[in-house]
Amino acid sequence: MKRIFTVILIMITVLTGCGGKNVEKNTYQQISQDKAKQMMEEQEDAIVLDVREKEEYETGHIPGAVLLPLGTIDEDSAASVIPKKDSVVLVYCRSGRRSKQASQALAELGYTQIYEFGGINDWPYEVE
Repeated sequence: MKRIFTVILIMITVLTGCGGKNVEKNTYQQISQDKAKQMMEEQEDAIVLDVREKEEYETGHIPGAVLLPLGTIDEDSAASVIPKKDSVVLVYCRSGRRSKQASQALAELGYTQIYEFGGINDWPYEVE
């Protein structure tokens, strides 16, 4: 009886330990727009990613932002804009819905420093 109990305890420990590691994998962080602005100023190599459509981008975007529409995100398109998987990437869209979807897609592609900060509609800083 002790042997069965020990085996069950070991199995629970192993399964619980493995499950916990997967929970944190493939995620992104949501940050405030103030924090995003601070990161843009402090980290020169941060990539500001606009995931709206081209027409939306052309009507106004955050200075220095690169366009990668949500519907085009795949391994190749992401790599063309974000060559290093550990790059700091700050993601936004119009209202915040697409930026969350894009951030999750990038995280699932293996990008490790994805920061989503909502939409340009609420951006209190400069737009070009």
